[in-house]
Amino acid sequence: MFIGHFGVGFGAKSAAPKVSLGMLFIAVQFLDLLWPILVLLNIEHVVIKPGVTTVTPLEFTDYPISHSLVMAIVWGLLLGTAYWFSRKNLRNAVIIGVCVLSHWILDLIVHAPDLPLFPGNSPKVGLGLWNSFAVSQIIEWIIFIGGATLYLMKTRAKNLKGTIVLWILIVFMAVSHLANIFGPPPPGVMEIAWAGQLQWIFVLLAFWVDRNREPVMKSA
Repeated sequence: MFIGHFGVGFGAKSAAPKVSLGMLFIAVQFLDLLWPILVLLNIEHVVIKPGVTTVTPLEFTDYPISHSLVMAIVWGLLLGTAYWFSRKNLRNAVIIGVCVLSHWILDLIVHAPDLPLFPGNSPKVGLGLWNSFAVSQIIEWIIFIGGATLYLMKTRAKNLKGTIVLWILIVFMAVSHLANIFGPPPPGVMEIAWAGQLQWIFVLLAFWVDRNREPVMKSA
């Protein structure tokens, strides 16, 4: 799951119109923003194994800090609490926390049984939808397109940048996703980890987009 997570971020804007799209992107992708850092630090590990699934050549051997269920809940609580201290808005803080947890739930659907429930000697779960390329991609694109459409419906551009940069972001994400699934396997684990940092470009673009758009107000 890649752009599907960002689709949830787009869609969450309708539930939390005062939260920046950039912040929602950080929340829904927090586990995958943390994971490449832990890989670079040799704390979590991944193996390149072409053919391990029909979608990705990566076998996630251990990532209990970033991708266990218990830690996903902890990260959601921490990020939601940090947002509450910053903004004093409990509802939006809860939405941020739920967005963090949504990442693990979506991963559960597509991953092979490699997601731990808790750090340590944990059972590993995953419904393995990545074994069906067509079904997994249909679901991912539905979530992404649905979320982006909802964002377009619930916000409007304040200026030309609010339209142009949004479409740049959407197209950039779509092309990146297609490159990931149809491109050659990565040359090495460190290259994967460094490439993972490029997700911050999506986050920065999302902050920029949201500064140039505003929620659509309901008519009386």
